[in-house]
Amino acid sequence: MTSDRATTLPRGVNPAGNPPLATALDLAAANVPVLPLHRGKVPFGNCPACAKNVCGGRPNMKTPGPCACPAPCHAWAAATIGPSVLTSPQWASAWRTAAAVAYHPGGAGVTVVDLDDAAAIAWARATLPATRTVATTRGEHWIYQGAMQSVNAVRPGVDIKSLMSYARWLGPGTGTTAALPAAVRALAVKEAPTTRSATQTHTAPFAGQNGACPHRTPVYLDRGIAMAVQRITDADSAVHATVYRAFLAVLSRHGRCGCLTETHVMRLFTAAQAKGESVRHCTDAWTNARTALGLSA
Repeated sequence: MTSDRATTLPRGVNPAGNPPLATALDLAAANVPVLPLHRGKVPFGNCPACAKNVCGGRPNMKTPGPCACPAPCHAWAAATIGPSVLTSPQWASAWRTAAAVAYHPGGAGVTVVDLDDAAAIAWARATLPATRTVATTRGEHWIYQGAMQSVNAVRPGVDIKSLMSYARWLGPGTGTTAALPAAVRALAVKEAPTTRSATQTHTAPFAGQNGACPHRTPVYLDRGIAMAVQRITDADSAVHATVYRAFLAVLSRHGRCGCLTETHVMRLFTAAQAKGESVRHCTDAWTNARTALGLSA
């Protein structure tokens, strides 16, 4: 993974005449974190030590950074800009059979609005500002400068791919990359799953846990998020550590029952970035907290 200082995706990389590894190395040289894809546009399976995610997601993560495995494990978390990693023996077999190259949009500092069909494209043209456009098999990728949380199915035929996600590299596209508009961020907030009704009592146990869901009302969850945001906002020093501890506290209490939404996570990331944290640091802190608690990646 790279920092969020990359200013735009490169225009000089085109996969048409290049084998996947050559394309990947060109993208990595432009600070775009990449990984190989199998046929069917899916990442390669985890290494034997991480088969079936028995490692908890991203193993041995004691410091911020990409997946610690020598092989291309854990989907988007495997994305790297390191040429020594990309050309290592552990990655060689993946590149020999790779059908395509993917990249981590959030790690490159961009957001991809994935439009899956003609109706979605028509909606985007009527709703969103023009930006760089890349043709896909059935639709288009609209690429904006700026990162945010990824959200699937925000409306029919539309996904948002940025942090903790991957997108297939299909070429440089056409047009000028515009800044990530408020309309896309608002769409994600508006369409993300909401917390349950305040009148509902939660008695179902956690999946794989013995305790009951602690969210007697949405107010309880919202208060926990507000307290974590305030803790981050009040930090005068050790901001990295404070952000991590705040994320850890939220996930330890609210991370196992499925009530956390993209809206909640965005509030936490926004507070951290207001204190000077980069998108990368936020993403790494969140993933490391999940790993520490044994939650899936």
